[in-house]
Amino acid sequence: MTDAARAAAPTPTLIPLPPQAPKRHSRATRRIAEAVLRLCGWRITGEFPDLPKVVLIAAPHSSAWDAFWGLLTKLALGLHIEFMAKREAFWWPLGAALRFLGGFPVDRQAAGGVVEQLSARMRRSATLWIVLAPEGTRRRVDQWKSGFWRVARDAGVPICCAAFHYPEKRIHIGPVFTPSADFNADHAAIRAWYRPYVGKHRDTL
Repeated sequence: MTDAARAAAPTPTLIPLPPQAPKRHSRATRRIAEAVLRLCGWRITGEFPDLPKVVLIAAPHSSAWDAFWGLLTKLALGLHIEFMAKREAFWWPLGAALRFLGGFPVDRQAAGGVVEQLSARMRRSATLWIVLAPEGTRRRVDQWKSGFWRVARDAGVPICCAAFHYPEKRIHIGPVFTPSADFNADHAAIRAWYRPYVGKHRDTL
């Protein structure tokens, strides 16, 4: 292929999934979701880790649209990423829709809290990717919540970073971090990686 042909070729919308990534959803669902992403100009870049269990964090989270593009992306990829929702939301028919999309209920009042519920779910699963928003809010915050780090550390699994970059309509899959014993150091390193990425309404810093 010539340089001119390469320049003219369309940029791929999706990236391949590694063998150990949890997969789900029909071919028809994937094609429809990919068509919507392509029509709207969104693409996925980077590389997913070839690991059976991961805490995937997504930032900057500045808009309700983040959930829409994230869900559309996982449907297009055929990637089964789970996310938590409060137990009260799992009423019919919303509960069935949430479970189809990867949602699972958590009891915010349970002894041990949400972190222990997520850690236990991760420990007893052979394959599981869970996505969390480390900022915990759509507003700008100076310090991220430590829940994502505690879940990963308690369950002995790595943290994978995913960034929204609205100026280029891109979701980028970045490095894998292994939690240390120092949240502040890990927090600083992860935030530094996110520095170039800009959400719909703000960046991460």
